[in-house]
Amino acid sequence: MATKLPAVFALIDCNSFYASCERVFRPDLAKVPIVVLSNNDGCVIARSYDAKPHIKMGEPYFQIKDRLEALGIVAFSSNYALYGDMSERVMSLIESQLPAVEVYSIDECFADLTGITDPSEVGRQLRSKIVQCTGIPVGVGIAPTKTLAKLANYTAKRLQARTGGVVNLCGERERSWVLRNTPVAEVWGVGRRMTLHLQGMGIMTAMDLASADPWMLRKKFSVVMEKTARELAGTSCLELDEPDPPKQEICCSRMFGKRLTAMAPIKEAVATYMMRASEKLRAQRSYCRKVRVSIRTGMFNPDEAKYANGVVVTLPYPTDDVRLLTKAAVDAVELVFRPGFKYSKAEVLLLDLRQPGEFTDDLFAINQPAEATRVMAVLDEINGRWGRGTLRAASVPSHPEWAMRRDLMSQSYTTRLDQLWRVG
Repeated sequence: MATKLPAVFALIDCNSFYASCERVFRPDLAKVPIVVLSNNDGCVIARSYDAKPHIKMGEPYFQIKDRLEALGIVAFSSNYALYGDMSERVMSLIESQLPAVEVYSIDECFADLTGITDPSEVGRQLRSKIVQCTGIPVGVGIAPTKTLAKLANYTAKRLQARTGGVVNLCGERERSWVLRNTPVAEVWGVGRRMTLHLQGMGIMTAMDLASADPWMLRKKFSVVMEKTARELAGTSCLELDEPDPPKQEICCSRMFGKRLTAMAPIKEAVATYMMRASEKLRAQRSYCRKVRVSIRTGMFNPDEAKYANGVVVTLPYPTDDVRLLTKAAVDAVELVFRPGFKYSKAEVLLLDLRQPGEFTDDLFAINQPAEATRVMAVLDEINGRWGRGTLRAASVPSHPEWAMRRDLMSQSYTTRLDQLWRVG
């Protein structure tokens, strides 16, 4: 019987991903601290390493604007189109180089390196190739378990000058050093509350957690904490996840850039959100049977009247046709809109999602026409080639006044022809 090879996992994580995306096309910002703001330029949601000592996560932009200027820190509005495209490039490159990959988030993924002779060299080569092809710096953590790989990646970034961005914890000596020198708060899955509980038990470092009785942890906390301790001790409990199944609901919601009091711009916003939601629907090859549309006012200003309402609309047949979905959503706005309020947000939720053939109807039920399916395929192909919004429903404006406020947004260098990077 063949001997099973010991598992080896790698975690590839982009360094300060949002800030790194901004720097790729702005070499002049290579050594300038950067923060990225949330929707409507509300608060800080990402920081480059050199900005972290000065700015806390979640600080409101209006409160720190002057401090940012004084410290020479550059602020950017969230450019989701750029970040999503750069993420796709990084993940596609990793998937082309390694046999099994689990994309964990927009900026990190796990990979299976089991059986590879020199995983550290593979990590260094992959890191170099990603920087060369995309300009995004990454850290690579390698270990016999996923939790240790996370810890190795944390160490690779924290001690980048010494590690070169790659840390391998498959050796007992290296693993022991990292466990002893890592606070328990930095262990994957150990949140702030859990950290306090563990510290109250005298568990201060990752080594303390790895040495704790896993059955005691399971009894006192959960099976998740038991698995965490076992993984830190070198026993693999977590495998690479299979690709996620199609979502059962798809939501698209945004805060408006300003309060809206008329129905027409709210209809435009709902049509715009439905355009995006239907793209996600077709991307997972699903059909939708019901749509929920909701609108609401701001909920925190004591001087503004508050109102929120939503309605569920059943479609005549399961569909992925943006034209039918948009008409249903826009008509629904008339059912929930009430004059006299200042609206701050709208939401579109696609419900009762199934794959083609999964809906059980009677013999005479109406189905989506084949012509509509072909039209949607052409729509997605054109928008995929020339950029999102090249073709869109007539009710979707190109530059709406109600759009989310993003006064500090960089160009969409990789997704719009009119904003390509210019050299020279």
